[in-house]
Amino acid sequence: MILYAETSAILRWLLGGADGALVMRTLMAAEMVFTSRLTLIEIDRVIVRQQAEGALDDMQTAEARRLLAAVLPQWRVVELIPAICDRGGQRFPQEPVRTLDALHLATALFVARLAADVHLLSTDHRVRDNAEALGLRCLPA
Repeated sequence: MILYAETSAILRWLLGGADGALVMRTLMAAEMVFTSRLTLIEIDRVIVRQQAEGALDDMQTAEARRLLAAVLPQWRVVELIPAICDRGGQRFPQEPVRTLDALHLATALFVARLAADVHLLSTDHRVRDNAEALGLRCLPA
């Protein structure tokens, strides 16, 4: 199974949220994981914001960063190339779609053209609903 891992799912795993263990098992079971450069930026911003707000302490922050650094060498990071950005600006089946969600959906579609049997790993119902309407399979089930 090949995954496109969207930010919401990765954050659940990194920060110990609901379904975090299930997300981790899904990531570990995949033969290949793609994610977006956008995901890495979003993860950094969430960690910085939560630490500034006192929701994460220094140890939790370090652990989240360590976990991500451990898996990134095995993952393929998709850059926000013009084709992805262009698709992100177009209509999606279930509008309205937020800008960053549109870029994730466009990236997942891009990955689906590169590889067979791509599943979208997301815990965001807005992303999942559009992905399914576009013909992508979503995890966790």
